[in-house]
Amino acid sequence: MDRLDTPSPNFDERTLPISMIVLHYTGMQDAASARARLCDPEAKVSSHYLLDEDGTLHRLVAEEHRAWHAGASHWRGITDVNSASIGIEIVNPGHEWGYRPFPEAQIEALLPLVADIKDRHGITRGNIVGHSDVAPVRKRDPGELFPWHRLARLRLALPRPTRNLLDPMWTQAGFLLALERFGYDVTDPMAAIMAFQRRFRPELIDGEIDAECRMILLALLLPKPQGDE
Repeated sequence: MDRLDTPSPNFDERTLPISMIVLHYTGMQDAASARARLCDPEAKVSSHYLLDEDGTLHRLVAEEHRAWHAGASHWRGITDVNSASIGIEIVNPGHEWGYRPFPEAQIEALLPLVADIKDRHGITRGNIVGHSDVAPVRKRDPGELFPWHRLARLRLALPRPTRNLLDPMWTQAGFLLALERFGYDVTDPMAAIMAFQRRFRPELIDGEIDAECRMILLALLLPKPQGDE
């Protein structure tokens, strides 16, 4: 895969092995603005990769280094997500600048990139997540228009369960306990529920725990083949 080297000075050393991929949208007006910010030493933000809408891929930070993309975040007990993850910024104006579907050329370039990183580092599907999954109070990206189903079809992300669903009839406390077990920070219950919906039930993001949410979460928690979570 062709990658343009666009070095960012914003990185430091990892303290954890790589076990995650975090997907973002840039949330800026255009690609040039995003690229400039991710390479600006005063901004103190970066990612390992930046993917333009036309599929052009920029490598900003070497994978062995800790890029600064996740901020204050949490996933499955990991609180230094930057140290444990590869961050990919996907050019899209986001909710503040006219959120729109991700172009086909962009997704076609993203799929082999995620597959390559996943295979080289032995990352499980359950640890390929969005920024909103690891920082539900602060973030909404890559958002409800991101085609997670395309990644799931290639075993690059967990699919949305759709078959043989059973309602566990959890109370709110029971649902939040299960959501925390799955990986989310539930300190802010509403934010955690909406992040879960944005990822696994994007057509209705209302923060309400309904039967469909309970059934999807139960199916995600059911045992899976070893190494295939």
